Amino acid sequence: MYTQLADWHGPGPWILLIPLVWIAVVVLVIALLRRTVWRRHGCGFVAGAGARTGTGAGAATMAEHPLAVLGRRYAEGDIDAEEYRARRAVLREPPPDDVGRGGAT
Repeated sequence: MYTQLADWHGPGPWILLIPLVWIAVVVLVIALLRRTVWRRHGCGFVAGAGARTGTGAGAATMAEHPLAVLGRRYAEGDIDAEEYRARRAVLREPPPDDVGRGGAT
């Protein structure tokens, strides 16, 4: 038995694979959450992901960004190009509070 302990040289370089396996598990869990749960609740990184459900044009469970609503209305033909440009210009203006202070653009 003493000779077996004397011949043992430690775990070897394969021990470095264990942290890599755990890193892979964490990355897979995060990727799975991003693709399913977080997008369903609107916490994903894609703008507007999961924002609308239902069949009607106004069936929104969460508030959409005003520029997205304007773009959708223009695409559906509810408003013409001139009205679209005018409303987009108004929406892109800085809020009145920031005008006097030189708000960020």
